[in-house]
Amino acid sequence: MNAMNNVITFRPAVRIDAPESGAAALITSFAQHRRREDDVFWLKENAELLNILECPGAAVSEAGLAALEPFYQSVEKRLAFFPQYYRFLLSMALDLEDLGMPGETGSRIAATIARQGYAAAELSDLQRMEALRLLARRGHGETVEDGLKDRLRAFCNRSGTFALPNRKAAYELTHIVFYLSEYGRVDPLLGEQAITSLHFAGNLAFIEQNSDILAEVCIALHYAGETPPALWTAWLERETHLFSVESGDAVSIADDYHDFLVCNWHESVRGGHAFRKPFSPERMSFSRSARAGAPLRELSEALFEQGDARRADWSATRAQVGARLSPGTLDIVDTLAGQSTHFDAFFEGFARAGAQ
Repeated sequence: MNAMNNVITFRPAVRIDAPESGAAALITSFAQHRRREDDVFWLKENAELLNILECPGAAVSEAGLAALEPFYQSVEKRLAFFPQYYRFLLSMALDLEDLGMPGETGSRIAATIARQGYAAAELSDLQRMEALRLLARRGHGETVEDGLKDRLRAFCNRSGTFALPNRKAAYELTHIVFYLSEYGRVDPLLGEQAITSLHFAGNLAFIEQNSDILAEVCIALHYAGETPPALWTAWLERETHLFSVESGDAVSIADDYHDFLVCNWHESVRGGHAFRKPFSPERMSFSRSARAGAPLRELSEALFEQGDARRADWSATRAQVGARLSPGTLDIVDTLAGQSTHFDAFFEGFARAGAQ
């Protein structure tokens, strides 16, 4: 286990350029201009935004929260009619209060959710952990049993899982760390295998050039008391800077909003300036920089075609398939191989040499 105190990370407040107007514009755009409130994706987007603002303690004025006051006033009625969305509803209510919305609705609905036993109806350990963590924020619900945390840590310890392309598993890994650490407030008690899993997931995300997953991996490493590789953080800083934000009634919301949010969350966790873009209190669309090619798919296809000739180390594999790979893909993998202390073990699992 890592030797850390109960409080393991300093969580600097999110620094938003023109913080009150910037945060207010983001909240207003998500609350009123991207989706209708009767769309479950409205709940998802707004819950994600509030969570990312609340985690590092963003400065948001009461006026900045005004766009979501009607939601806050109606949340108890919503819970009564839509109990299947209780985690979204509770999360939003708690985050609004912790960001400065006056009221105690969060505690009341947490008590209702605990009394109804909604968390016990969750089949997924991850969702049960999320629910119990939310309830604990207002002192409600059962104590998280050790067996639940043990099962989640056992999942994290299966490093081989994260050497293979599986976005769902990668997101589950990072969220387990978020919940166990209470978003950086306590020691998640991860062992070396779990840290290795995070590095494997991050290596895969870097090869894919997936800033969404890589940002979450880096945040999880921070919350576990680890320092993410400089290669990753430098690339994420660049990608965060390259996001574009457009506004207007006709802009598409089939966009990269989640990638934008988590990249800026990562920037705040590392002590940088988050959300350094011009925001408008209207419909906004968020787009990441253009990606050249598909390096992960390119490498995977080349390995698959090797069949029984696949090798477990990159240098031998490079000699076999290098001519089939684009210069960009070769540069990405070569750079990672030279800078990741976990690369050799990662590539052995990724290559699947000898697998039938």
